[in-house]
Amino acid sequence: QVQLVESGGGLVQAGGSLRLSCAASGSTARINYRSWYRQAPGKQRELVAGMSRGGVVNYGDSVKGRFTISEDNAKNTVDLQMNGLKPEDTAVYYCKVVVAYRDEYWGQGTPVTVSS
Repeated sequence: QVQLVESGGGLVQAGGSLRLSCAASGSTARINYRSWYRQAPGKQRELVAGMSRGGVVNYGDSVKGRFTISEDNAKNTVDLQMNGLKPEDTAVYYCKVVVAYRDEYWGQGTPVTVSS
């Protein structure tokens, strides 16, 4: 079992920045993939960024060049630095990890609102 707690969401003006953090606890040694997803009202949940244990990183097309995912294995956190925020980035952001290439765990979500 892995427990995830996100933090860092809030209200920001367009062009601003936010940093989200996701802290993992429990069976963290077997985490092989850490990621951030988001879900805007009326839309499907989509991948924002992901990072494998081997360091392979992938980003959603809409955030490339603006968002950066990073992890701190000592602290068991995965962060999402979001720069150049746009109103269309408004969503609830969720942290997801995969354990042993099989089990998925989700955080409770943290809302991000970007005003124009």
